[in-house]
Amino acid sequence: MNLKIQVVNEQGQVLAEATGINRVFLEYKQEYQPGDVLCLSSDESGCHVVAQLEDSLPATYGVLNGQAKLPVPFAERRICYSPKAFVGSCHLLWARAATPEEVSARRNLALNPMDCHANNGLFPHAFANVETRGEASFEARNAIDGIFANEGHGVYPYSSWGINRDPNAALTIDFGRPVTIDEVAVTLRNDFPHDNWWQSAVIRFDDGSSETLHFEKVAYPQSTKIAPRTVRSAVLEQLIQCPDDPSPFPALTQLELWGTEAK
Repeated sequence: MNLKIQVVNEQGQVLAEATGINRVFLEYKQEYQPGDVLCLSSDESGCHVVAQLEDSLPATYGVLNGQAKLPVPFAERRICYSPKAFVGSCHLLWARAATPEEVSARRNLALNPMDCHANNGLFPHAFANVETRGEASFEARNAIDGIFANEGHGVYPYSSWGINRDPNAALTIDFGRPVTIDEVAVTLRNDFPHDNWWQSAVIRFDDGSSETLHFEKVAYPQSTKIAPRTVRSAVLEQLIQCPDDPSPFPALTQLELWGTEAK
């Protein structure tokens, strides 16, 4: 597999590039500018990779189905990342082919700390039909970034998926390939008394199956084992908030979908 990493500016000019067989590193010794985009691509579609395009984010396992793009966030778009992210004049970007052991391992198949609105290449990818006021602190990506801090809301580390008080809100996870899911774990935002909380939700899969999930008012992840099923996407919907809580603001800190690559 040939891997390529690029830093591209707002005009589409390639500022830096590196290529490699099964493994690639790029040292970028400039400060990022508004409009810069970090790109990862391969000559093979559906390849399993481990990548880190920003060294303050954890290395990410995913499947590459085209060019992955991570726009460098500035101003309000940066507030859901660590203050150390994307700063300075020395950046190490790298990617490699995943090992057979990594591919076969059971994992949280929804996890992707590098996900963003512009990502249509590195899966899984999260998107929603509503995000509170269109703010970065409440984007769908926040529910799959692996950050479980949930006793606040707003800037890092308390980002979440916010539903803008919409009873029809739904969050979709696109895995980009068939996977086998056997467990769902939900971490509700726990910023009480500011927050409300969901008593139940439905997780619907693209094979036509669904499961009803029930929650308590707790800070830790709430896990539900389900019958294994092989799917390409999942939707969290029918979010029923507590009618006795006066707050109108429930939110989701993390959604985990555990399982393996489809055999």
